[in-house]
Amino acid sequence: MPTCLYCQHGNPPHQSDCRQCGMPLPALAERAGERRQRRFLWFCITLTLFCVTMFFWLPRSIV
Repeated sequence: MPTCLYCQHGNPPHQSDCRQCGMPLPALAERAGERRQRRFLWFCITLTLFCVTMFFWLPRSIV
């Protein structure tokens, strides 16, 4: 029986959200953290590629 981390209410085993407060239960919250980290990693990779592309693509002024 998973217990909610926020309100300490007990929930049935296959429940995804707390019945009392509606927050995600710990088992699903752990997977959400991994998903968030993966999404952040892809964001950083994409941003780096964009910056490298702009560095070579944008014109430079010769002074």
